[in-house]
Amino acid sequence: MVDTVLIQIPVTRAAAAALSEESRRERIGKLVSNLLRPETPESDPLAALISTIKAEARADGLTDDEIDAELAAYNAERRL
Repeated sequence: MVDTVLIQIPVTRAAAAALSEESRRERIGKLVSNLLRPETPESDPLAALISTIKAEARADGLTDDEIDAELAAYNAERRL
């Protein structure tokens, strides 16, 4: 990765063990960088995941309004 810096973030012991491999740390670093500041909308993994989930919900017969209502209800429950 170009223009990288080393940071420390708290993770569980299991995550720390999983990140003991340099190649895995590099892949996770790229993923985090893309999630926080994607280079292009197409390279945003979170947007791609949401798009996939919405497409599956539509294939099951849900409308965008129903999907949005479900997400709003979920978010409201989590805030309680």
